[in-house]
Amino acid sequence: MQFQEGTTSTGVLVFGPALRSLALPAMADPKQLSQQAHDRLQAELEDLTTRGRIDIARKIETARELGDLSENGDYHAAKEEQGKMEGRIMHLEGTLEDCIIVAAAEATDTVAMGNVVEIRYEGDTVTEKYLVGSIEERREGITIMSSESPLGAALLGAKIGETVSYEAPGGMLAVEIVSVEV
Repeated sequence: MQFQEGTTSTGVLVFGPALRSLALPAMADPKQLSQQAHDRLQAELEDLTTRGRIDIARKIETARELGDLSENGDYHAAKEEQGKMEGRIMHLEGTLEDCIIVAAAEATDTVAMGNVVEIRYEGDTVTEKYLVGSIEERREGITIMSSESPLGAALLGAKIGETVSYEAPGGMLAVEIVSVEV
C-alpha cells in the first residue's frame, strides 16, 4: 500500500492512502463579542501565555525534583493543570482570532445582542432576566443566554410586550418580553 503525504487547509500534516477523501469539519461561525469581553479575554490570554506558563513550568520542575515520576502525584497534577491551561489558551486564541466585535447595545425596546432581557413564561407570574450574548460575556448576577439557543434566537428582534414562541425539548413554549436593558 502506498501512502501519500499532504497538508490540510489548517496546516495539519496528513499521511494516508485516503488523503484525497479527507474532509475537515466546517468552521464555526465567528463569535460576537463586546469590546469589554474582547479586552478581558485578551488580558487573560496574555496572562496565561506569560505568567501562567512560567508558574506551571516551576511546578513541574519542583515536582520532578521529588523523584520517581511514575508515582509522583504532584508531577501528574502539575501536568494535568498544564494541559487544562493549554486547552484554555487554544480556546482563547481561536475565539479571539475568529471573533467579531459588536457595538455596545443601545437603549431600545427591541431585544438585541448584549441586552439584558426580562421575560415571563406564559401562565407564570415570575420573571427571569438573561443577558443575550456569547458565553464569554459576563455580567454580575445575570445568566447568559446564547443568541443561538432556541429561546435566544426567538427573542432577538422582539419588542417589549410581545410574546414569542420557541421549540423546547418538551414542546412549544411562549414567553413575554417584560423589559429590555442595556
